[in-house]
Amino acid sequence: MTTDHLTMRDLFDTALRRFGERPAVTSGGVELSYRELVEQANGLASTMHELGASADAPVALMMSNGIEFVVADQAIIRCGATKVPCNDLLSGRDIAYITRDSGAVIAIATHSQLSYALDALNDPDTPLRTVVVVGAMPDDPPRGVMSWTEAVGDGRLEPPDVLVDPSDRALIAYTGGTTGSPKGVVHCQRGLAINVLNHIIEIGFGDDERLVITSPLPHSAGFHLQAGLVKGAHCFVEHAFDPGLVVERIEKDRGTFLFAVPTMIYRLIDHVNAIKADRTPDLSALRTILYGAAPITSDRLTQGIEMFGPVFMQLYGQTEAPNFITRLTREDHDVARPERLASCGRPTPMARVRIVGEDGTERAAGEIGEVTAMTPFTMVGYHGLPEKTADTVRDGWLYTGDLGRVDDDGYLYLVDRKNDMIITGGMNVYSTEVENVIAELDAVAQVAVVGIPHPDWGEAVAAFVVASSGETLDEADVITHCRAALSRYKVPKSVWLVDALPVTALGKLDKKWLRNSVAGSTPSGSK
Repeated sequence: MTTDHLTMRDLFDTALRRFGERPAVTSGGVELSYRELVEQANGLASTMHELGASADAPVALMMSNGIEFVVADQAIIRCGATKVPCNDLLSGRDIAYITRDSGAVIAIATHSQLSYALDALNDPDTPLRTVVVVGAMPDDPPRGVMSWTEAVGDGRLEPPDVLVDPSDRALIAYTGGTTGSPKGVVHCQRGLAINVLNHIIEIGFGDDERLVITSPLPHSAGFHLQAGLVKGAHCFVEHAFDPGLVVERIEKDRGTFLFAVPTMIYRLIDHVNAIKADRTPDLSALRTILYGAAPITSDRLTQGIEMFGPVFMQLYGQTEAPNFITRLTREDHDVARPERLASCGRPTPMARVRIVGEDGTERAAGEIGEVTAMTPFTMVGYHGLPEKTADTVRDGWLYTGDLGRVDDDGYLYLVDRKNDMIITGGMNVYSTEVENVIAELDAVAQVAVVGIPHPDWGEAVAAFVVASSGETLDEADVITHCRAALSRYKVPKSVWLVDALPVTALGKLDKKWLRNSVAGSTPSGSK
C-alpha cells in the first residue's frame, strides 16, 4: 500500500485485526478486546451506513470519554463517514452552530450533551435526522432517536461495503473563530492516516504500550489513542483527570504513557509529593509524559523531571496540522540547559518550519516572525470559508498565527500570538468570541478580553468592561450572561469595570497594556 491509496479505514481495519483477544480499551470497569472492539465498531458502522452516513453526510460525536467513544470513532472510520467531534465543555449555542454548519445527519450523544442533540434534532435548519443515545433513553423519545444497544446490535465481523477514497473528507474539527463563530477544520482520509503514523513515530510507541488517557478524546488525546490502537496498545480511558487515579494506573496497571496539559502535570506533581509522606509510589513503568497545548513553567517542569525522570516530551501543533509540527524530545529536557526547555523543539521529519515576515520572506535565525509550517497532514481547508483558507494556507505553507523565532540549532521558540487567542488549561479561547457575547448586554458600551497569567491554568480569561452612559453594570451580571451563552472554559474568571479602555498611539486597543496592568491587582469581579 502506498500513501496515494492510504485511508483511515485501510489503516485501522488491517491493524486492529492483528491483535485478537488482546485487551484494547478499559474504561469505567469495562474492558473490550480488539476482537470485540472491531465487531462492535462494524455493527455500529453498518447501522450508520444504512442511515446515510458518508464523507458528505457527517456524524457528530457529542460524547464523554468512555468505551462508547472509542467504538463510535472506529465505526465512523469503517463506514467512511466524516467525524465531527464535540467535547463535553461546549455550550448549547456552540453545539447548535456546529451541527448546522457541518451538515451532520447523525449524532451520537451521552447524557452530558443529550439535550443539545435533541434540540438540534428539532431544529428545522439542520439536516440532523438521527440521534443515537448512549445510556438511558429519554422518556417518550421523539422520532429519530435510537438506543446505543440497537445501533450496535450484535456486532459484525466485517464493515459495510463502501468505497473510501484517500481524498474523501474524514474529519471536521471545530476550533474557536476570531469572528466569534467556530471554524470547521477539514482533514482528508490520507492526511489523517499519515498523521496517525507520524504520532507513532514521534512518540516512539512500542508493542507493549499501556496508555493512560484522561483528556477529552475529541481533542489531541483522540489522536494519541488512535496511534496506540494501531500498535496494539491497552488504552485506559478515564472520564476525567484525577491525579490519584493516574498514579493507580501507573502503579497497578503499569501505565507507560500519559498525555497531559501543564495544569494536569502540576496537580500530578503535587499529589505525588503529598502521598510520599506515607509511601514511595512505584512510577517506574512510566516511559512518556507528553505535554503541550499551553505554556509550562520552567520550575514546575524541573520538579517533574526530578520526580519522574527523563520521560517528558513536548509537542507543538495546531488543529490545522495536528500535534506534531515540532517535538522537544526526552533528551532535550535537560535541566542543565534551561534555555532549551523554553523551546517547543525542532521540526519533525514530516514537517518543515519557516519564520516569515509580514512580506512573506523568510527570517534569519534569531529573528522574530510568523511561524509557518508545511506537512503532509495539513488541513484541506476551513469548511465553507474559502477566503480564510486561502489566507491561512499559501503555496502549501500553513500560516499559524503564532509569532516565534528559530535558533541556530533549529529549535523553535514561541514568543507571542498574532491573534488574541487565550490558552486556559489547554483549551483555546478566542477573545473576540467572548467579547461578542458580553457586548450583547445593553449596559455594555465597550469590552476587551485578554488572557492573564494563572498558576494552574496557564492563562485565565479576564474581561475589561466599560458601562454605557447612564447604565449600572454589575460584574455578576456579566459572568451570569457568559455562563448562559459560552462553554465553561470560555467564561471570564475575572471582570474589571473600567471607565475607558486604553489605546495605542495609533488609536488601536492596547491589550498588552491591559495584561500588564493587572499584575498584583484584584479585579472587581474576581472569581
